[in-house]
Formats: sequence, structure tokens, C-alpha cells
Amino acid sequence: MKLFEVYSLYNVEPVRGKGCYVYDAQGTEYLDLYGGHAVISIGHAHPHYIQAITDQVCKLGFYSNSVINSLQVKLADRLGKACGYDDYQLFLCNSGAEANENAMKLASFHTGKAKILAFSHAFHGRTSGAVAVTDNPKIQAPFNETPNVEFVPFNDLAAVEQKLATKEFAAVIIEGIQGVGGIQVPDDQFMRDLRALTKKYGTLLILDEIQSGYGRTGKFFAHQYAGIEADLISVAKGIANGFPMAALLIAPFFDPRIGMLGTTFGGNHLACAAALSVLDVIESEHLIDNAAEMGAYLITELKKIKQLKDVRGRGLMIGVDVEGSGAEMRKRLIFDKHIFTGGAGQSTVRLLPALCFSKAQADQFLTAFKDLVEK
Repeated sequence: MKLFEVYSLYNVEPVRGKGCYVYDAQGTEYLDLYGGHAVISIGHAHPHYIQAITDQVCKLGFYSNSVINSLQVKLADRLGKACGYDDYQLFLCNSGAEANENAMKLASFHTGKAKILAFSHAFHGRTSGAVAVTDNPKIQAPFNETPNVEFVPFNDLAAVEQKLATKEFAAVIIEGIQGVGGIQVPDDQFMRDLRALTKKYGTLLILDEIQSGYGRTGKFFAHQYAGIEADLISVAKGIANGFPMAALLIAPFFDPRIGMLGTTFGGNHLACAAALSVLDVIESEHLIDNAAEMGAYLITELKKIKQLKDVRGRGLMIGVDVEGSGAEMRKRLIFDKHIFTGGAGQSTVRLLPALCFSKAQADQFLTAFKDLVEK
């Protein structure tokens, strides 16, 4: 048997990591400004994270959701306090796509409506419902086609109101910052007006904070820059620093019933131990403040490079538009400078380092990046 080849692979294999660095089998050091799609939040191989998982697996690695798991209760309490949604309810699952699937299902249950409104260039996952609200025909099979999803342009309030005025929509789903769409930041006023429109027309608001959440932007959730609250918030990526986990934050007015949602592996003991240790480190090392500070520094310095077409983002979620091919620039960064970055679209280099990213590491990247773009 061989692997089903659906990934475009760089010819490099990290075998260990520490903080914001990874290393291959030959010991070559790579500065990691991508964190495996924004997953590494507190850094590779953080000692507290390792100890928490080790201690838990020595006691109980897994049991199903048919029994009490006090770690889930503890995580719900800690997460609610950390993000400012302490009166919300928590459903634990395994991936961002699964969190979004359940968000849309709950919205439909609650409103009795079937339609979802999404935005151009959105990316919400690859499972059936999530891919239906993702604006990318290349990953939608005929099976995924549905009349229950409609798209409007990003940041276009008039287009949103025209749709919602029909009162056919269960929910609007939007990313706190579009990641795969190229680090597109919604206007704060647009987000406030969107929240007002959803309330006006009896539509729920789903905030996909899978990539933009967990402190990455300098606030716990990116939508908090606009001073709004969502009805449903999906999180994943950095929640457990690489251990597969996701969650859905659910407003208090939703009434749960037995069997409404479910998952085999969601919220298992190891995942909860990992997630609790992540919150420990984020709080004790002030990583959200660090993300804001280091992100502002990176954006300021990148904007001084005249050869760049655009620099945008918040905190440590940054998109850099280069002249020419972004994919080619990422290859040069890996193989010429030993730096991992990500991409989005034709010309965007995506920067998503761990929240422990330091000024020295920022300067290391800036020096290498300038050397490539200024040649």
C-alpha cells in the first residue's frame, strides 16, 4: 500500500522541534513561521505541555463520552474565563471542519431554517457541510452542491442585507480573519453592522475563529476587535498545540438535548490535558500580549520593504504580497534561508508563528526575507 498523494510536499522532513524551530534528521535548523497551519500556539515541545500529556496518558488516555470526564468541565470553565465567554456552553470535537458542521447544524435546529450565508474566498473546512460554505469549487464534489448555501462579497453589507431580508437564513458564517483567502481582515464597522443585521432579521452569527482565534491576533478572538459577540464560535488549530482537538462555543439561549450532537474522540482525556496545558502557558507567559507586540513589530518592519505589494493582518496572523509567485518565494525561504512560511493565493506569503515568537526571531526572518526580495 502507498499513500494517497493529495499533498504537494516540500522535500524536507522535520523530526523534532523546540519553541519556534524545527530540525530535520541531519540536524538542520529551520525557523518556523507557519506552525503547521497555525496549530502550534505555545511552541514545539513545550516542557509543560509534554509533562501534562505524559502524566495524563499514564493515568487514562481515553474513554468515551458515555461517562463523566471532569477534565472537560475544567476546560470549559478555564476557557470561558480566558476568552470572556464564561456564560457560554462548550461542545468538544476533533477538527475545525467538525466544529463548523456542528455550528451550522445547531443554527438550523434552533431557527428551523436550512440556508447558510457565507462569503467570497471563505474557507471553513473539507467535510460535506464545511466545504459547501467554502468558496472553492476545486474542492467541492457534485455531492457537496446544495441550494442551501449562498455567497456574498466580503465586507459588502448591502449584499448581506439583501439576502437576510428574505428571512430564509439560519446563520451567517464568517472567519475572524480569512486565512486561506489571503489574510483578509474584515472591517470592524462591517462586523458591528453584520451583528446588528443578523439580530434584525432573526439570523444567527457563526464566527469561525479556527485560525484567527486562541490569541493569535493579539486578542483571544479576532472578532473581539469589533466589540461584538457571536452566537456560535468554532475553534481548533492552536487549542491543543498539535493534539487533534476542536471546540464549539455555544450561546446560553441554545437548549441542548441528549443525542443532538455527538463524537467518539471529541474531548478525550489526552486532548483535554493538552488543551488545559496550553491555557496554562498562554496565561503564565502572557502570550496574547506577545502576539500583539511581535505582530505589530513584524507588520511595521515589513511595510518598510518597498518591493512588497501589500502587508496586512493582526498580531501573528500576517499576509505579505510579494512580486511574482508566492509559492516560489516560500520555496526560496525554505531551501535558501531555512525558514518555514505558508501561502494563500498566487502571491501571498502567510506568517503564522507560535505565540512565543521573539523579537530576535522576527529579526532573523526580516533579515533573510529582505535579502530575497531586495535582490
